Amino acid sequence: MKAKVKAIWVIMGILLIALWLVKSGKNFVLGLDLNGGSSLTYSIDTSKLPKDANVDESVNSLRDVIERRVNLFGVTEPTVITEYSRLAKEWRLVVELPGVTDVKKAAALIGETPVLEFKTLKNGTLGTSTTIGDFESTQLTGSYLEKSNLVFDKTTNRPMVELVFNTQGGELFGKITKDNIGKTVAIFLDGSPISTPTVQQAILDGKAVISGNFSVEEARTLVGRLNSGALPVPISLEGTNVVPANLGADAVKHGKSAALYAFVLVVMFMMVWYRLQGIVAVLALISYSIMMLALFKLIPVTLTSAGIAGFIISVGLAVDANVLTFERTKEEIRNGKSLKDAVEIGFKRAWTSIRDSHIAAIIVSVILFWMGTSIVKGFAFTFFLGAVMSLISAQIITKVFLMAVVPKSSGRIIKFLFGSGFSR
Repeated sequence: MKAKVKAIWVIMGILLIALWLVKSGKNFVLGLDLNGGSSLTYSIDTSKLPKDANVDESVNSLRDVIERRVNLFGVTEPTVITEYSRLAKEWRLVVELPGVTDVKKAAALIGETPVLEFKTLKNGTLGTSTTIGDFESTQLTGSYLEKSNLVFDKTTNRPMVELVFNTQGGELFGKITKDNIGKTVAIFLDGSPISTPTVQQAILDGKAVISGNFSVEEARTLVGRLNSGALPVPISLEGTNVVPANLGADAVKHGKSAALYAFVLVVMFMMVWYRLQGIVAVLALISYSIMMLALFKLIPVTLTSAGIAGFIISVGLAVDANVLTFERTKEEIRNGKSLKDAVEIGFKRAWTSIRDSHIAAIIVSVILFWMGTSIVKGFAFTFFLGAVMSLISAQIITKVFLMAVVPKSSGRIIKFLFGSGFSR
């Protein structure tokens, strides 16, 4: 009776997890190959850093800057990863933008560093001017910028970009405006003038406003680029990959079909070959799958084709663990043990083989995650989770279910149900 109570508790727990899985409202996070989008791979040049610089901190700072720029896209679940390739002996930056197919725009926003300059009229130039050749550079650049904001003109309601300088930048800006009252001070971005206002009075509060002819989207993009700052280390685009949304949808469709067919075939084999024990294994396999899917949502795990492959291989581990246990149990029954004793001894005898195979799988997955690229890491992570959960499923869930259905007496029918293959 105790075994049956345990089985009931396990079933209730699995049902609660399944209910959460359905009702949680959280969707599975799909990678680019399943959802469509753009992937950009950059090489990070750390050779120009000072000798005493902390490379890891510089790379992390780079990732933070790129993440701020990526957020301008408004992309759902963007991924920015920095990784060190031990084969190429270089740092790499991988940016994945689900749903974004304009790879040129993405590359421009991610890789470009906005150069903001304030220029004044050259000596000898009187009054105001909008001719580019009439201006000369000053010391005030975007490096003194503390932050920028999107604001709107109170009279025309046009979008403007407000610049807030740090203390040193505010002093420079105050001196520039004080020395150029009644003259034009031009604001250049990436070498092009975007605003040529005439100074009416000295501005000493460290704030400036760019009142260019912006749309709201253009002003917001400029604010984001200015706030993101300069890149702490140089990067160069090495490769891009664009996956159309329709290809991603096809991959999901075919992946579901393949998984369903494989699951049905495994279920049929286990039930036909291992009979009652096969039915128990199927219940344990369903429980295992529910727990894995819940983990994918809970963590959450970005599912790619490689990640799903890791999950499917781990299902094979779970089935293999059950097969080892059932074969050991069958041997004990042939040796004259009672069904209950045979099951107990079968689990004990199979444990070392199951343990060793799963530990080997976990070690391999850790090495792949540590040394592999982002695609390999996706496979390694789901394989690692699957191996751990397979170990739990094989040694706890399967055993609880199996012990709950073991009868006290064993007749010919019971022995047949606990047999396998062509044996009676």
